[in-house]
Amino acid sequence: MKIRWTHSINTVKVGLAIVAILITIVSLWVSRELIKDLKQEEHTRMEVWAEAMRAMGRADETTDLTLVLKVLEENGSIPVVVLDANGTVLEKRNLEDINLGGQQLQAEIEAMKQSGRSIRILLTDNPEDIAVKNKEYITICYGESLMLKRLASYPYVQLGVVALFALIGIYALLSSKRAEQNKVWVGLSRETAHQLGTPISSLTAWTEVLRETYPDDPMLSEMDKDVSRLRLIAERFSKIGSAPELKEENLCEVVARVAEYISHRASDQIKMNISVPADELSVHMNAPLFEWVIENLCKNAIDAMQGRGQLDLYIYRAENNVIIEVTDTGKGIASGNFKNVFRPGFTTKKRGWGLGLSLAKRIVEEYHHGKIYVKRSQIGVGTTFAVELKLR
Repeated sequence: MKIRWTHSINTVKVGLAIVAILITIVSLWVSRELIKDLKQEEHTRMEVWAEAMRAMGRADETTDLTLVLKVLEENGSIPVVVLDANGTVLEKRNLEDINLGGQQLQAEIEAMKQSGRSIRILLTDNPEDIAVKNKEYITICYGESLMLKRLASYPYVQLGVVALFALIGIYALLSSKRAEQNKVWVGLSRETAHQLGTPISSLTAWTEVLRETYPDDPMLSEMDKDVSRLRLIAERFSKIGSAPELKEENLCEVVARVAEYISHRASDQIKMNISVPADELSVHMNAPLFEWVIENLCKNAIDAMQGRGQLDLYIYRAENNVIIEVTDTGKGIASGNFKNVFRPGFTTKKRGWGLGLSLAKRIVEEYHHGKIYVKRSQIGVGTTFAVELKLR
């Protein structure tokens, strides 16, 4: 099921990416054509405007300038600067926010010239070389209209919108996937708790029968501990999916209980050390669930060491946090799997389900608002897991 889910999600991601790329390509092409046409139209308009300026410069008292003036006044969008032969600004239009003769205006004029947006207008009938030599001309420099600038930025805006919708779509799919996974884990946990109920009740009854038959047998107390442990495990499973009750606990005592339980059931070739601070560390927690986290980390460490090695539990304060480190001398974890080990279904064990660390992460981060992560690991040397919680 998980493989099908992952394949479906990846297919949708690829599909959304392809659609987004196609929309972007079409948008860029259409915008490019529109910009090209608008630039050509503005260039044509400026050529007409330049001819109107030429007519204005050559007009005498008998010339009818009605049409010329209309053409000159109709330009209300394209920035224009008129220069004489010496480069002095004679007139500027649609550049009201730039001071005449200022450095900003000169920079604007240079940009217009470098982009090829300038037209030379001869004021006499002399040949161009003679007119230029005699400085009988003016130069019209023009820029891009506000509409053209906005149209040029439109593809990038559209690209951002398409990318945003694609990200929202992917996020919605991933959220749906997480929600479905949560339902599966919660259902599995509660069904496990339910299935454990009957055999636990039977084991409790059988221990009572054995107690009546062999009242002095020292093994009965150990059996009672294991049955109580099974009952605690069933209780932990039943709490998955519902908000647990948190109360103030002494963290050192909680971890010490787990260490004692593990040490009595681990191989004699496992050397277990626990280091705790002298002062009490009070943490708001659900003790049965948090014991499960530490127990899971310790059991994984023992499995990684294959029944032989050293297991260290180190608790210390770091400002307003308390950190629990679980260190083993096992086979280690590849750096590329530091985050993968917390994914549901990920396991390196032949008979593992890959649920322990994912549930531990959920208990620490969602229920206790802490952090759990691989602090360091080296292949063939060992691994250190760290759990961070807020102090009260």
